[in-house]
Amino acid sequence: MDIIDSVLAEADQAWRAYGVGPADRTALAADLRLDLQAAVADGGVPAQLIGGDVAGFARRLADEAGVRRVRRDYARLLRTALLGAVLGVVLGYGILMAAYPVFVRLVDIPRSVQVPVQVAVGVYYGVPAAVVVAGAVVAVRHRLRDLPEIRRTTRMMSVLLPAAGILVTPITMAFAWSTDYDTAPEVVAVEVAMVLAALAGATVLARRLSLSDRRAAAAGATRRPATAPGTPRR
Repeated sequence: MDIIDSVLAEADQAWRAYGVGPADRTALAADLRLDLQAAVADGGVPAQLIGGDVAGFARRLADEAGVRRVRRDYARLLRTALLGAVLGVVLGYGILMAAYPVFVRLVDIPRSVQVPVQVAVGVYYGVPAAVVVAGAVVAVRHRLRDLPEIRRTTRMMSVLLPAAGILVTPITMAFAWSTDYDTAPEVVAVEVAMVLAALAGATVLARRLSLSDRRAAAAGATRRPATAPGTPRR
């Protein structure tokens, strides 16, 4: 990789960390590459144009170009989703305990009727999982409505959280089987950590995908950033 590619790679990392969207990063990188090539053609070196702080120069260039920064706020997103999931579990458990006697009276299945084990397992695990997903999605949608693309994020969460739950369930069950279904606190803590890790990963992925989807929508509308003051004219 030559010096220009190295500078552009470092600048792109700075733009990503600064919250610059994909379409704007592409436009900024194209302008910066032309400026660096022009500087080299005039006998200079990239350091004369950028200085020693590539990341700082990249941030200033983004500010001067007036590009829109996207707030990812992964930590805040995870905290809110976890809080919503916990509240959803508590609320769902309370409703289940209150409605269970009524449900039993309304649906009095004769003993001669055998309920398939797949149905029983699906209800036993599916209902709590649905409550967890609903709690996380509702909490994120309402508490983080100030974040850009939050509606798209919650739509992604509605798909990815159940998928993560489906994937992690057999893994967790296999781990429980390997411990002979031990209920020791440390074993239960590992099982809970596995589930939380899967849900956290799905939540972060939902946010990343929702922001990446902005590229197609913004590509036609994104204007070419203006060259930063003081950079060589082409």
